[in-house]
Amino acid sequence: MTSFISAWIWSERFWLPENVTWADLEHPPPGVEYPRLWDMLYAFPLAAVVYFLRLLFERLVAKPCAHILQIQAGVPRQAQPNAILERLYQSKASPDERQLEGLSKQLDWDVRKIQRWFRVRRNQDRPSTQKKFCESMWRFTFYLAIFIYGINNLWSTPWMWDTRECWQNYPFQPLSPEQHSYYLVELAFYWSLMFSQFIDIKRKDFMIMLVHHLATILLITFSYGNNMIRAGSMVMCVHDASDIFLEAAKMANYAKYQRLCDGLFVLFSISFFICRLVIFPFWIIHSVLFESWEIAGPYRAWWLLNGLLLVLQCLHIIWFYLIMGIAIKAIFRGKVAKDDRSDVESSSEEEICSSTDQSRNQTLKGNSRTSNLNGEAHDH
Repeated sequence: MTSFISAWIWSERFWLPENVTWADLEHPPPGVEYPRLWDMLYAFPLAAVVYFLRLLFERLVAKPCAHILQIQAGVPRQAQPNAILERLYQSKASPDERQLEGLSKQLDWDVRKIQRWFRVRRNQDRPSTQKKFCESMWRFTFYLAIFIYGINNLWSTPWMWDTRECWQNYPFQPLSPEQHSYYLVELAFYWSLMFSQFIDIKRKDFMIMLVHHLATILLITFSYGNNMIRAGSMVMCVHDASDIFLEAAKMANYAKYQRLCDGLFVLFSISFFICRLVIFPFWIIHSVLFESWEIAGPYRAWWLLNGLLLVLQCLHIIWFYLIMGIAIKAIFRGKVAKDDRSDVESSSEEEICSSTDQSRNQTLKGNSRTSNLNGEAHDH
């Protein structure tokens, strides 16, 4: 039974082009390396290392930088201890009208007093500006470093400039040590984001980012196992490019450098549009959909991989719609309203960059990663 399930999961008819077997990829010519899917298992311990490095970086580098910029941790107002309200809060942070009326009768409190208690309690759990700054500085540093590494390796390759080269002699394309390291580090980072998402700043697009991280992890893993390294490297590099400006804008905002924040937000919007709505669909997805069909021919996993790419593109469109909503509000209202993706509880600090000097007390938040507006990047 186990062997049957294993054979079904790793079916060569599904994962590989016609007349190609796993044995062909496991036994490359002398001096040549092909990707081996089990190499991706190293990403799990490496993800733990990445998360540990993040904690060290935030404590030893980002936090001192926050002190220099006078970004204080702050002490939130504490809610009045109440066992009944605390028990409900653990299951539902924002009770509905019926629950509020029931609590009012049970505690003999005014409904407005109960609403105020829940608002204070929610704000009590919100991360401080200093914590947000440290998180953004870590992501900015990673995205900048991995983008430089990726673009440096891609720049001299022929498939960077002619995407048809991604499919010549596919899947028998040699794997370089740089490509192996690039893939492994990117996958480890997204696994660390997947797990830390449950303890990081919680946002309204939590499920969207969860889908984004899952799609990204599956794309990285499957493209590595199928030796779509050339196209996959370009996908990752394109996604990292705009996230650099997003995290930089957020840091400028937390430090109250509003003009710098506004300028970086403009650069982020432009880079997001160019990278994810122009280069990604019309350069990379076009190559994976049409050029690979023409040169290598489609197979079953080919449909899955293209489906995941199209899922990412749909997320890009959603996020760009949110970005444009922020920009339109800034232009026609003279100030920026709260980001539709901001924290679960609003406060005096909105996570959006203002386009005017009058809204200097508002802040920016865009992900994922992704490749994304959550500093995830999303979305990543």
